[in-house]
Amino acid sequence: MSDHAFATRAIHAGQAPDPTTGAIIPPIYQSSTHVQDGIGGLRDGYEYNRSGNPTRSSLETQLAALEGGEGALSFASGLAAEDALLRGILTPGDHVLLGNDVYGGTYRLLTRVLSTWGIETTTVELSDVDALRAAIRPETKIVWLETPSNPLLKVVDIALTAEIAHAAGAIVVVDNTFASPALQQPLSLGADLVVHSTTKYLGGHSDVLGGAVVFGDERFFEQVKFQQFAVGAVSAPLDAWLTTRGIKTLALRMRQHSENAQAIAEWAQQRPEIAQVFYPGLASHAGHDIAARQMSGFGGMLSLGLAAGADAARSFAESTSLFQLAESLGGVESLIGYPPDMTHASVRGTELAVPENIVRLSVGIEDVSDLIADLEDGLGRIGR
Repeated sequence: MSDHAFATRAIHAGQAPDPTTGAIIPPIYQSSTHVQDGIGGLRDGYEYNRSGNPTRSSLETQLAALEGGEGALSFASGLAAEDALLRGILTPGDHVLLGNDVYGGTYRLLTRVLSTWGIETTTVELSDVDALRAAIRPETKIVWLETPSNPLLKVVDIALTAEIAHAAGAIVVVDNTFASPALQQPLSLGADLVVHSTTKYLGGHSDVLGGAVVFGDERFFEQVKFQQFAVGAVSAPLDAWLTTRGIKTLALRMRQHSENAQAIAEWAQQRPEIAQVFYPGLASHAGHDIAARQMSGFGGMLSLGLAAGADAARSFAESTSLFQLAESLGGVESLIGYPPDMTHASVRGTELAVPENIVRLSVGIEDVSDLIADLEDGLGRIGR
């Protein structure tokens, strides 16, 4: 599959027709256990659903093919994937260097769960090369970045970050959830591992929860797989199948998400009610040139800073109809959220706190003229 284009891999990798019936879509193996041919005589290595399931294996093959990785593991959620990766690689006393604009759940996992296990975490502006170099310690094991980041859409040069981190003996992990492998493939830029909330663009239809780790090589695969087996936060067969189903249209969806978001970002720049537009597809964005170099499109996420402040931002988030007020992102439908009290409430009062005037948009694949009209109507309701 590695010699095929992305859209072809998304449809065919790990998706061989059923050998018995010829069914073009592989079945859901909704089974908790597998019959053995004598004690220890496993069929294709399957014995119990926590250790392995054919439907999950198909998804893992598909995920590895999309990111150009040597292997992948599928989990019950994005945070379950992150937890298994971190516990599989880190030991007490290790240090994680984190970008200063990341998903609040990642920060919470590191600082409130793994900190009790002896893991230290600091945050840094990863686009500042001098600050990055200064923040790396001898005990730094992982440099963790999101690009574009959540929710301020910061862009980090993956190749440069990997060069600096590797020179210091650190591993680079990229959360590729916002871009998806359809637009960005961090392993090809020097990252060691990629994580995803497959709930988002990979699933794409707001109907399944999941996460994944994709490996650039075999160094850490067995350690993380042991965590997957021993702790057990695996994706269920139906969830794996739904994620695979979503991935098959990923290339098409990401093109439309990106086209719609670009149009909305350009519209928002002209609105006096909006003081800031955070979208890497705009030439005015600080990371635009890097994004253009390492991404094939700019994605469907953008954030807006309301000129009138926090009250206006909250009012705007509650005043649209096609953009529905909800957490999560990456589905075919458009969502709006107020990060300070929703997705990033866990980082209030920290160095990662989101400005109070920020509204985040997950731009769907509806007709963009309808979406802009909805946003215009929402702005018109502010202060009423």
